[in-house]
Order: sequence, then C-alpha cells, then structure tokens
Amino acid sequence: MALWAKSLLNAVLFFGIFMVLLPWAAHQLLPASLPLPVGVRTWLGAILLIAGLALWIPCLDAFSRRGEGTPLPLDAPRKLVTSGLFGVVRNPIMAGELMVIWAAAVYFASAGILVYASVMSVVAHLLVVHVEEPELRERFGESYQAYCRRVPRWLPRRVRATSRRA
Repeated sequence: MALWAKSLLNAVLFFGIFMVLLPWAAHQLLPASLPLPVGVRTWLGAILLIAGLALWIPCLDAFSRRGEGTPLPLDAPRKLVTSGLFGVVRNPIMAGELMVIWAAAVYFASAGILVYASVMSVVAHLLVVHVEEPELRERFGESYQAYCRRVPRWLPRRVRATSRRA
C-alpha cells in the first residue's frame, strides 16, 4: 500500500508539472489560437483526455502492484511488467501522458500547447529509445529482448482475423 501511495504521489506531481503547469506556461508564451471548430475541440479533446487517462491510471497501478515500483526512474519497478496494457504497447504510460497533453492542445486550440505537445512527443520518443530501452535491456536481459520482439513500442499491431475452414 505504501508503494501505491508513493506511486500516486509521483503521478500527481508529474501530472501537475508536465500536463498542467508546462502546457499552461507554453500557452502563456505563445497564446495564438488554432482555427478549430468548437465541436471538434470539445469532442476530440475529450476523447484524447479520456483515452489518455484510461491508459495512464491502470498502468500506474500495474507498476506498483506487479512491478513493485513507480514510473519514477529513481524508484523504477523491480519486475518487468509485460501484461495488461503493457502487452499491447511497451510504453502505455507515456502514450497516455502524451494523449493528455495533446487533448489540452486540441481542447484549448492553443498554438503554444501544440508546440509543447510536439516537442514532448519527440523528447519522449528519444528518451525511450536512447535512455529507457538500453537501461531495461541491461536490467532485464533476454526477457526484455523477447518482450520487445513481441510488443510494439508505441502503436498496437493490427490484429488479423483468422478464418477457419471446417
């Protein structure tokens, strides 16, 4: 329970800084509006927000319960988590976080938040490829390599329907 509480505290701090404070600051620096109709802004923003939180929240729980750690690198999971949403894509937490940032960019039709979301998407990818993945390969060895072969980094693989002939 203490680990889950620590994970929740880390998540709230991360959410507050990267998904509220920095997007707000980006909007203040570049307050130009994007020409998006209100209906598009509302619906697309809501869909991205709900989808992002639907990814983010259960994955934080999985890191605490199954991984015995938090997303914070200083308290990383001690066990490799490969089930649940981690069995669909390797980075569902970061994907969820980015979806929330993109939701804000769309909902507020903010050029500043759009630039912030774009930069964060590139930075997230570079951090995953050049920092996180090498560290996980070193820490978990062949089990992580096998996981990488099975599960895509960002986008789920298309499931093919197989037909059976009787």
